[in-house]
Amino acid sequence: MDSLTKTLRSNVKILKARASRSAIYGVAIAVAALVAATLLSCYFHYGEISLGNILKVQKTNVTLWFLNLMPFVFAFWGQYTTHVMAFEASTLVMDQTEDLANLTVALEYKVAHEATHDAVTDLPNRILLRDRLEQSLQAAIRHKTMIGLLIIDIDNFKDINDTLGHFSGDRLLKQVVSRLKGMVRKSDTIARVGPDEFAILLNMVEGADGIILVIEKVQKLFLKPFPLETLKLEVQVSIGATIFPEHGSDVDTILQRTDLALYAAKKDSKKYTIYSPDLDNRSPHRLTLMGELRQAIEKNELLLHFQPQIDLNTNEISGVEALVRWQHPKHGFMLPDEFIPMAERTGLIKPLSVWVLNEALCAAEKWHSQNLKLSIAVNISPTTFLDAELPNMIIGMLSLYEVPAEYIIFEITEGTMIKDPALALEIMKRLTDMGIRISIDDFGTGYSSLAYLKKLPATEVKIDRSFVMDMLNSENDAVIVRSIIDLGHNLSLNVVAEGVENQETVNRIKKQGCDVFQGYHLSKPINNEEFLTWLARQKEEQKRDQE
Repeated sequence: MDSLTKTLRSNVKILKARASRSAIYGVAIAVAALVAATLLSCYFHYGEISLGNILKVQKTNVTLWFLNLMPFVFAFWGQYTTHVMAFEASTLVMDQTEDLANLTVALEYKVAHEATHDAVTDLPNRILLRDRLEQSLQAAIRHKTMIGLLIIDIDNFKDINDTLGHFSGDRLLKQVVSRLKGMVRKSDTIARVGPDEFAILLNMVEGADGIILVIEKVQKLFLKPFPLETLKLEVQVSIGATIFPEHGSDVDTILQRTDLALYAAKKDSKKYTIYSPDLDNRSPHRLTLMGELRQAIEKNELLLHFQPQIDLNTNEISGVEALVRWQHPKHGFMLPDEFIPMAERTGLIKPLSVWVLNEALCAAEKWHSQNLKLSIAVNISPTTFLDAELPNMIIGMLSLYEVPAEYIIFEITEGTMIKDPALALEIMKRLTDMGIRISIDDFGTGYSSLAYLKKLPATEVKIDRSFVMDMLNSENDAVIVRSIIDLGHNLSLNVVAEGVENQETVNRIKKQGCDVFQGYHLSKPINNEEFLTWLARQKEEQKRDQE
C-alpha cells in the first residue's frame, strides 16, 4: 500500500472519530429531550411522576412513539453522513496536497531552468556552460581527445539596440541562434554568455584545423543579411577560440584564454583568433585592469587634467575641459581611450563619472575663490546622462561646492540623444533649469536630425577634431567646419572647435566665425598646478603685448 493511501485512511479515521463524537453528543441531547418530554407529559396527564404513569404515557401517547425513534434515526444518519463527509474531505485535502506538490515541482523546475538558461533565447547560460565544459574536460581526459571552445561576439550590437530598440535586438538574437543551431552537432552546446556573445562547445575536434573549419562555417552564416521588419541588417562577428588540452587544463583557464582570443580577434582583419601564448604578452593588464580601476576610483588615485579654451572674439581664456587620466603603477600613464570603453561595458562608468564631477567642482571652487571665474566642461557618458537621478545628484554636489551652476558645462554626444530622446530632453531641461549649460560634443559624427536638434536646450556645439585637424588639407573638411559654424549660429548656439594644432587653423576658423577653440596649439591637457602656471604665463604675455 502506497503512502498516499495510508495517509488517506489515517485522515478518514481521524475525521470519522471526530464526527462520531459529535453525533454521540447529538444522540445524548435527543435522549435527554425525550426523557424530559415523557416526564412533562406524565405530569400534565396524571398530576404526578411515577414509573407506572410513565409507562402509561408511553403506551397511550402516539407523539412519544415518534420521539422514541428519532435518537436512533439521527444516530444512524449521523454516522452515515459523517463517514461520507470525512472521506470526501480527506480526498479533497489529498487532491489539493497533490496539486500543490505538483505545482512545487513545476516551480522548482522553472527556477532551476531560469537559473541555467537565457531568458531571451532559452539557450544555456554561462553557469550551465561552465558545468558542461567541466564534464567535457573530464570526458576528454578519460578518452584522450580534444575539445574546442568558441566565443562569438556580434560586432556593434549595442548600436543596433540603441537605434532599433531592444525588441528588435532580441529578434536578431533569435535569428542568430536559429542559424547556429542548424550547423552544430547534437553533442555540441550553444550558450549565450553575454548580451551579444555566444559560445559553442565542440566535443571531439581535430586540433586547430577542425576549429578553423567550424569558424569558417560560422562566418558563412553571417554572409547573408538578417531580415528585420523592413530592413536587412548586415551583421559581422568576431570569434575567439581555444583547444583543450593545448590551451589550458581547467575551465577557468579555457574561458579566460578564449575571451582573450576574442579581444584579439576584434583587432584582426580575419575577425577570428585562436589563442596563442603571445596574446598574454600583448594584453598583460586587460584581465585585471577593471578591478584595478575600481580600486583607483575608490582610493582617489586617478588624475584630472584641464585643457584651456580661448574665446576668439576677446582672445581671453573662457574656460577649460576636464579630462580624466590614470597614472597606473605598473602600466604607466594611461589615456581615457585605454580604460573608458571597458568601464562602460563593466558598469564602472557611473562611479568614474561621479569621481570626475567631484574633482572638477572641487577645482572650480578653488579657482573661484581666487577670482578665476572660469567655466569647466565635463564629458558625461550616455549611461550616466540617461539616469533619471542625475539632476538630483547634481543638486547634491552643487550644495557641497561654492560654484555657480552657470559655470558648469556638460558635454554629451549626439548618440546620447538617440538612445532615449524623450528622457534625454527631460534631463537636459532639468539641468538647464538649474543654470547648467549643455554642449553637443563631437558634432557632425552622429545622427542628430536638425528637427530634433533645434528642440534641445543646448548652448553650444563642438566641432569634432577629425574635421578641424584636416581642414587645411581637405576642402571637404573645411566645408563641413564652415557649415557647422553657420548651422550653430543659426540655431543661436556657441561654436567650439577642438583639435586646433597650429596658428593657420586658428586664423581660418576665426575668419569663418568660430567662437571658441582648444587644442595642442594652445595647450595640451595639464594638471591643476601646471594649468595655473600656464594661466599666469598667458596673462604676463598679454600684459606685455598691451604695453
